[in-house]
Amino acid sequence: MKISPVEKLFTTFNETAIILQEELSCTYLEALAETGENIFEGNVLQEGLSELSIKRLEKKYDELKLEDFSNEEIRKAYQLVILKGMKESAQPNHQMTPDSVGILIGYLVYKFNKNESIHILDPAVGTGNLLTAVLNNQMNKQSSAIGVDVDDLLIKLAYVNANLQQHPVQFYNQDSLEPLLVDPVDVVISDLPVGYYPDDLRAQDYKLKANEGHSYAHHLLMEQSVNHVKPGGYLFFVVPNGLFESKEASKLGEYLKENVIIQGFLQLPLNMFNNKSSAKSILILQKKGENVQPPKEALLVELPSLSSIKAMEKILSQIGQWIADNK
Repeated sequence: MKISPVEKLFTTFNETAIILQEELSCTYLEALAETGENIFEGNVLQEGLSELSIKRLEKKYDELKLEDFSNEEIRKAYQLVILKGMKESAQPNHQMTPDSVGILIGYLVYKFNKNESIHILDPAVGTGNLLTAVLNNQMNKQSSAIGVDVDDLLIKLAYVNANLQQHPVQFYNQDSLEPLLVDPVDVVISDLPVGYYPDDLRAQDYKLKANEGHSYAHHLLMEQSVNHVKPGGYLFFVVPNGLFESKEASKLGEYLKENVIIQGFLQLPLNMFNNKSSAKSILILQKKGENVQPPKEALLVELPSLSSIKAMEKILSQIGQWIADNK
């Protein structure tokens, strides 16, 4: 039976990660970052490995030619091995944006941004799966990006992910709500981590800080994102459906009204989530600026099952028509 390119890549990533995991006495995800770096550099970089393991790794690396695979094949295979590792480590903050959502956001970014070149920021980049899915969908555009994450293992996986797909991405391993020393970007994308931000002192720098107690991290990240996008630039956030129903919602609403135009709210299918309370949507914003006009009416869509090709084609065609009518 012929194996697919994604399966072939998965097998190499997985088998070489297991060898390194045993040799280095580290977690599977740490070993995965190490093997990804080896594949990118074309060399076994770790010291102190047994001769047998080095030979086994070299044999598997030699059999793999990255140029034989598309970026999407590399991204999907790498995503699958990361998911395997996450199941083993079961860390609650290690969650990945579903594939279909990443590809949909990539389509939206491509359609909304008319420039020939595009510079993207993801302030909660995680393993880089959403960011690289979006970059892979910017056909014929010169694209570059910035990824920020406080988790040093996730950022290393993201760095390897971008390298294997040859995307020009700068990574910053820091708290995204600390000052970001980056130039304003054309587009911000983020699957916003939802919850409370523990640093009340840092939160004081933000208009969206809570009047009492901890502030919402996802609100502060939205404000940080608006601060770092150019006037007229777009922001695509994966947000909880109840974003505008929380106790801080009125303050968020006022802030958004003052600084951005709400272009759209796309509700993801409920069958993607374990329960209704964890359901999410894609919020599309545009930063106010010269000649930035609000749409005749915002794009409000309840998306069908993302696995239904016919229904998705129909809705994407409607979204394309809405963008053409409103731009």
